[in-house]
Amino acid sequence: MISLFIDWTPSLGPVSIGSFIIRWYSACWSIGLVLAYIIVLKIYRQQKIEDEKFEPLFFYCFIGIILGARLGHCIFYEPTHFLTSGRGIIEMFLPIRYNGTGWVYRGYEGLASHGGTIGVIIAMILYARKVKMPMLHVIDNVAIAVPVTAGFIRIGNLMNSEIVGNVTDVPWAFIFHTNDAMVDGMLVPRHPAQLYEAIAYFIIFLVQLAIFKAKSNTTATFKPGNGFYFGFCITTIFLFRFFVEFIKKEQVSFEQGMLFDMGQLLSIPFVLLGSWLMWRASKQSNNA
Repeated sequence: MISLFIDWTPSLGPVSIGSFIIRWYSACWSIGLVLAYIIVLKIYRQQKIEDEKFEPLFFYCFIGIILGARLGHCIFYEPTHFLTSGRGIIEMFLPIRYNGTGWVYRGYEGLASHGGTIGVIIAMILYARKVKMPMLHVIDNVAIAVPVTAGFIRIGNLMNSEIVGNVTDVPWAFIFHTNDAMVDGMLVPRHPAQLYEAIAYFIIFLVQLAIFKAKSNTTATFKPGNGFYFGFCITTIFLFRFFVEFIKKEQVSFEQGMLFDMGQLLSIPFVLLGSWLMWRASKQSNNA
C-alpha cells in the first residue's frame, strides 16, 4: 500500500548556485505577485485608469500583505513568544532568530493569510485615498487577482512540506519528510492539504475572471466598484479554508482539542463580511 503514496522530497529551490539558493517558497510568492500585477494592470487599462494611479499600487499591496501576514502569525498563532519580550518583538519584525547563543538569519518563518488579508485591506484604503479613487473600486479590481497569489503561496507551502494534512490512506496521500509530519518518529502518509487549497484558489480565480469578462459591462451587480468581487473572493476562499482545516494538522499546540482551530475562527468574520458585500451589491443593482 505504501507504494501508492507520493514520496515528497522536493529540492530546496528552483535555483541553486553554490550556497546561494532561491527557495521554492520565495519563488512561488514572487510568481503569484507578478501574475497578480499583470492581471490588475490589464484591468486598470481596460477601465482606462491612468498608469500614474496604478504605479504605487504594487508597493502598497506588497507592504500590506507582507506586514499583515507577519503580524497576523505572530499575534494570532504565537503571541506568547513574540509579544512577551523584547527579543520576541525583534524577531517579529526582523528576519532573525535567537538560537540560545546568538542571532541567526532565519527569514520570516510564519505568515498568516488572515493577517495578510487585513493588511491588504488597510493598504488599499490608504492607496485609494492617495490616488483619489473609490475604495471599493480599488479593492474589487485587486480581489479579482488575489486567488492567483493565494494559490501560488499554497504551492510554496507544499514545496516546503509545511501546513500538512492529517494522516490518511487515500492513494494520493503525500509522505512529507519533516519532523512535524511524523508520528512517533515514523513517516506517515498525509493529506496534501496545501495542494487542495491551491487547486481551490485557482478555480475560484477562473470563476471570478469568467464572471468579470462576461458580466462586468452588462450587469450592475458585477461591475467593479460595488464590492461584489471582493465579497466573492473572501467568501469563497475563507469558506473553503474553514472546511479544509478539518483535515489539516494543527499548526500550534494550543489548537489541540479545540472544536474550531484558529484558522477556522478567523475565517468566519471574512465569510460573513464577504456574504454581506455580495448581498449588498445585488440589492443595489436591483434597486437601480
